[in-house]
Amino acid sequence: MPTQADDTRAARAGFVSCWSCKGPVAAQALFCHTCGAIQPPTQLDHFRRLGLEPAFDVDLDVAEKRYLGFQRAIHPDRFASKPAKERAFAEAQAVALNQAYETLKDPLRRAAYLLKLNGIEASVSRDETVRDPELLMEAMEAREALMEATSLEKVEKLQAKAGADAIAILADLSKAFASDDLKAANRLATRLKYLRKYLDETRARRIALEQAEGTA
Repeated sequence: MPTQADDTRAARAGFVSCWSCKGPVAAQALFCHTCGAIQPPTQLDHFRRLGLEPAFDVDLDVAEKRYLGFQRAIHPDRFASKPAKERAFAEAQAVALNQAYETLKDPLRRAAYLLKLNGIEASVSRDETVRDPELLMEAMEAREALMEATSLEKVEKLQAKAGADAIAILADLSKAFASDDLKAANRLATRLKYLRKYLDETRARRIALEQAEGTA
């Protein structure tokens, strides 16, 4: 009888044994090709689970279509009359697909996950103070400028610049991963995390100024 270790090795090779008929089934398949029984989720990375190449550049339209298609196939209504075991497998598949899609659709989480697949714990995955002096200085100067901004026009300019910087970082992340420069990708992901937080702060500052002007 196949063990869990056997199934893990088989999954990496591309096939596992169906729990129901014991026939071979593709590791990423939701249902057995032979008997049609729903399968439990196997040890796949998020990219393979959605049938995507492991890369930073992801076609989000394709990812969404596959995700929605898979979720429709395992909708709870389809398993209402099935045994508890199959309902549990459908729920587990839904959870695994949600985790994959939620991770890959977000550039920052996707970058951190790619780094993890390459054996690197991304700085953005750790809740600690960044020790990069240049990044810290950039963040400090940006926050000082925001605190000193007393008009909507100034805040909007700071917000626009931060947004443009974030877009530029996405392009640089793509290049870093494409060239396998994981150190640069890790640093860029950290900078993107700071910029996202800063953009949230600019939005909050903008709302506060708008409310102040409205009550003046």
